[in-house]
Amino acid sequence: MRLLAETGVKIAGARAVVVGRSNIVGKPMASLLLREHATVTIAHSRTANLPDLCREADILVLAVGRAKLVKREWVKPGAVVIDVGMNRDEAGKLCGDVDYQDVEPVAAGITPVPGGVGPMTIAMLMKNTLRAANAIEEARA
Repeated sequence: MRLLAETGVKIAGARAVVVGRSNIVGKPMASLLLREHATVTIAHSRTANLPDLCREADILVLAVGRAKLVKREWVKPGAVVIDVGMNRDEAGKLCGDVDYQDVEPVAAGITPVPGGVGPMTIAMLMKNTLRAANAIEEARA
């Protein structure tokens, strides 16, 4: 959510589609978006008419685990695309669930893989670790 908030993306009232139903990314992301008043749909790799559903999203979050699954035709022009996928393409190169080169021209914003949500995840982990350490120190005092 911090990533969206920092870029000024309006979440309240937005149509969000989260492709991925894991307990690690998909479900928590859907809950966070709901908390911020987005209208959220959770989908997965076997969802019927997945490209059509994705095309309805103002905010599209991918965490499905399929290299370069999402193409330009799947994305509504001006949508914000958050790629949480970590895959290897046919050449063994790290890539996301989104075909970045294909989708980037139509998206208002898109996270790259590598270099997108990974560094943000590490930064938040470090922040929360420091917060926990400070709380322990305060409890001891």
